[in-house]
Amino acid sequence: MNAPTLRQLELLLTLISSDGIASGGAKLGMSASATSHALRTLEETLGAELIDRNASGVRLTSTGEQILPHVRDVFSSLQLVQANALAGAELKTGQLRLGSFGASATTKVLPALMERFRSKYPGVDVIVTEKPDELTTQDIIERRLELGVVTLPKPDFDTQTLAIDELVAVLPCDHHLAKLDVVPLKAMTFDSFIMTRAGSKSLVTKLFSRNNLNPRVMYELLQLMSILELVSQGKGISMLAKLALPEHYPGVVFKPLSPGASRRFGLACLNEKKLSLAARAFWQETRRFQDERKALERIETRRAK
Repeated sequence: MNAPTLRQLELLLTLISSDGIASGGAKLGMSASATSHALRTLEETLGAELIDRNASGVRLTSTGEQILPHVRDVFSSLQLVQANALAGAELKTGQLRLGSFGASATTKVLPALMERFRSKYPGVDVIVTEKPDELTTQDIIERRLELGVVTLPKPDFDTQTLAIDELVAVLPCDHHLAKLDVVPLKAMTFDSFIMTRAGSKSLVTKLFSRNNLNPRVMYELLQLMSILELVSQGKGISMLAKLALPEHYPGVVFKPLSPGASRRFGLACLNEKKLSLAARAFWQETRRFQDERKALERIETRRAK
């Protein structure tokens, strides 16, 4: 029996996260006709239909659902082969790709971990790719990444908590709320509000919704610096994750909220026992780093008492 090609299996993985067969193939640089031909050939090779043509969007048949975990395992194994080959003896060479859900992780947490890892494994290149949390999570599920920093909890993953972040009010320096030590959440609903479209958006919207409040959203912006610049110009107020923010920004102040909201985020993988050499080394260094940090915090706490 002919075996399916890696290209055909890659197409199947891409289709399940797409809104149509043609658009799924386009993600791989395939034309609509080439996509249709590759899918039909895969189904003929396996002797079963994998995509339900009668469903809206892209939906797997029961056979497709059954083989999907095995298809993912194929690419997971291939990733291990490639990573281990690149890693070389004692991890003298290689490459590790890390996912990150946003600025809180990319700028405040990962640099220390990466510096520690690179000092021990200078020949391993660490490449960070930043995407929204749901896309980073999907990249791990679909084996495009072995490791990623994502918001927690993620019950289907192996995880290590890295930090707890909290929302803060972002205000012009001359705003009347800037004089307060803690800003009441309700007071954030009276001015023009600049809503982030980045990783903390869901946390912001849930906080308002949980307290039966609605902000007067006038802007929805993806870029952190754009939000800070508009706030500094007095165009509105905002709410952002504290760890994503710089220490200072001209014309802007950051204040705690009451009630507030926080989130945990951490390093995640599908199975820590099946990581490549480079990914396993990073996972272990992260654990040691966290253990050492906690030990120092306990010592400082005892000294303070």
